[in-house]
Amino acid sequence: MTRPSRARVDLDALRHNYSLARRMHGGRALAVIKANAYGHGAVRCAEALQDHADGFAVAFLEEAVALRAGGIEGPILVLEGLFDAAELKAARTLNLWIVVHQEAQLRMIENDRVFDHLEVWLKADSGMGRAGFALADMPSAYARLQATGKVSNITLMTHFARADEPGSDATSRQVAAFNAATAALLGDRSLSNSAGILQWPSARRDWSRPGILLYGADPVPQRGAGEGGDEQLRPVMTLESEVFAVRTLQSGDALGYGGGFVATEPTRIGLIAIGYADGYPRLATTGTPVAVDGTITRVVGRASMDMLTIDLSRHPGSGIGSRVELWGRHVPVNEVARCAGTISYELLCNVKRVSIIDETGIDKAWDRCAAKEDVGNAPITKRRAAA
Repeated sequence: MTRPSRARVDLDALRHNYSLARRMHGGRALAVIKANAYGHGAVRCAEALQDHADGFAVAFLEEAVALRAGGIEGPILVLEGLFDAAELKAARTLNLWIVVHQEAQLRMIENDRVFDHLEVWLKADSGMGRAGFALADMPSAYARLQATGKVSNITLMTHFARADEPGSDATSRQVAAFNAATAALLGDRSLSNSAGILQWPSARRDWSRPGILLYGADPVPQRGAGEGGDEQLRPVMTLESEVFAVRTLQSGDALGYGGGFVATEPTRIGLIAIGYADGYPRLATTGTPVAVDGTITRVVGRASMDMLTIDLSRHPGSGIGSRVELWGRHVPVNEVARCAGTISYELLCNVKRVSIIDETGIDKAWDRCAAKEDVGNAPITKRRAAA
């Protein structure tokens, strides 16, 4: 018997969420599919969006290489930029767009001997404090890129630190600072991440960069229905398993590692074939919601490496073979994250050791990169075809 743990990926929901983000923001939108599309399968998600998206964004070169090896065409922006001259050569070969956010990357282009037409996104640090040129240095960095004769287009960008906090004025201050620092510079602008799209109309420019919202997790859950009207984000991943054993605890019986749950009455327990080694959060507390046969119940006790225990006391019709949704349509991933003291991004990115099934119903080991080849003398990873 195959272990009954699956991540079902709804590609129609992915397309819906992209269209909603693009419509809300206006202009063009790069679908951010870094980190294996936040755990959903980067190549497959890119394939599903290829006829819809204006382009894609990934974190680093090897992620872009996997998309190109998987047949993905069109713009791909490398958000971290490049680490050395060999990567610049590979990026040129693969026709990638690159972010330049620090002096070493700028010098890399200046010192390169090839004169071609690079697409560069020049990043400003408007208040994130992590990556990007100081605002005062943006005009000189821009002028130096132009002076190389190697750059065909420059898009100006920044990243928000607190766009998911509606009550903070930090985003408004970042927008104002970016506007002032780049007022004299020509080119498209890109400010909004997912939270910026949903929460900050003043930050909408030529390009947006939707990430987590593509996968149906609202980065600003406290905002309510918001501007999207009746069209809401749809969860793309449903993480599910099954009950494979049942037992009854008596009053006073302890359950699991640490004995953190002690029954106060006879309690029917279902054992679920999933655990923290599969990506379910170990810190999910007793009371974290799960759905069994479509009805909400709760986690009890501590998640183990391979197993999880849930309360079936009020579900007499459920038992061995019952379907359990860990998150998805009935159980918002944001709520599971809240109970575990983390964020939905981490939960989705950490899913592993489960079958991944898309709308075709075919189990695919998506984007398991194995074979290596050389492009432009830079090591890259090639997507392995899944049986």
